Amino acid sequence: MALNALKARKRSDYKFVLEYRTRWSDNDMYHHLNNSVYYFLFDSVVNTYLIKHCSLHPPTSSQIGLVVHSHCDYFGPIEFPDIVDLALRVNKLGKSSVTYEIGVFVQGQEQVRAVGEFVHVFVDRKSRKPTKEGMAEELKMGLTEIVVERTRL
Repeated sequence: MALNALKARKRSDYKFVLEYRTRWSDNDMYHHLNNSVYYFLFDSVVNTYLIKHCSLHPPTSSQIGLVVHSHCDYFGPIEFPDIVDLALRVNKLGKSSVTYEIGVFVQGQEQVRAVGEFVHVFVDRKSRKPTKEGMAEELKMGLTEIVVERTRL
């Protein structure tokens, strides 16, 4: 995806939003959110959605999601005490895998500060391999709710 298209993202391009209040400890020595914090936030918004809307119960589910790819494009700083909106959508839903996109916005501001991508492959907890049936039906149904059709650039 072209960086200009990602920079132009709006909250309305996403279907699920989770609020996060930054902490003093999220800042790095340059007084903005440390890069590693963004990945913590991506993991948090994805797993919040999976638990609340896809019937996933991580401690006991027979399937687990393994992160096989992630990256982030940064467009502007965030710093404590900002409150941010973590906006989530699904760009691609396969039989066993899902590609999420996360937009990070400072509340009250329209400019996207970062856009991340996070890919899960859902596998059997014990074998760590995808099942023949793919991801569980409840999981797939919940993820379908936030799928966004991508347009070609």
